[in-house]
Amino acid sequence: ASLFPSERNNLAGVRHILLVLSGKGGVGKSTISTQLALALRHSGKKVGILDVDLCGPSIPRMLRVQDSDVHQCDSGWVPVFVDQDRSISLMSIGFLLEKPDDAVVWRGPKKNALIKQFVADVAWGDLDFLIVDTPPGTSDEHISTMEALRPYKPLGAVLVTTPQAVSVGDVRRELTFCRKTGLQVLGIVENMSGFVCPHCSECTNIFSKGGGEELAKHAGVPFLGCVPLDPQLSQSSEEGRDFIQEFPKSSAFSALAHIAQQVLARASQQSC
Repeated sequence: ASLFPSERNNLAGVRHILLVLSGKGGVGKSTISTQLALALRHSGKKVGILDVDLCGPSIPRMLRVQDSDVHQCDSGWVPVFVDQDRSISLMSIGFLLEKPDDAVVWRGPKKNALIKQFVADVAWGDLDFLIVDTPPGTSDEHISTMEALRPYKPLGAVLVTTPQAVSVGDVRRELTFCRKTGLQVLGIVENMSGFVCPHCSECTNIFSKGGGEELAKHAGVPFLGCVPLDPQLSQSSEEGRDFIQEFPKSSAFSALAHIAQQVLARASQQSC
């Protein structure tokens, strides 16, 4: 029997659960989570985002819903709907803070309890995908998230790195975490892979290149693609605009669309 009686009901309508992980901060997990959700939405899918980055909840701002409130219903918290069609819904601790600048100064047990509550008590309804944006590292919050989600057999994890060796080393630890917890790795994304000049569209490798691809090859997991640093993508995230819709000619667009297609392909294999 489940420890959380409402859990089974609230995740019963979710077809695929996807975790976005990285061994370190600042690699753009929240950006990848948000853009992946938008790309899946444009493929006609209904998507939820669960933001369990308790100390740095940035997704509400990226989707321009940071001033929204979360309401209760009979089966728990109602997530915030991002668009009129209700095709993207979001739950984040950002909605529960009294002021946007409030810090979450909590010890592990309180954080873990909130993560379990997020998994159990959000009334998602029917979703094709639930994307879980995690904090950096392989610590308490990750273990709590995995333990709470394991009964629902997540589709797998997308690991995000930047090209530098330091970042790739940290993501290697995340691969070990996935193996130890039995979480399948759908693949690795190399984010900030070169800078796209806004004037001539040429891509310059600021940080070096290819670390993510090499790691994927070494670990025997799929390489999902490189997403370049694109000022249009950064601006869209800052202003809460739909990059996928507004900049279809960007090289970051084609990279993100390709990643979404691979996730869809893996989901349809699992459904067979």
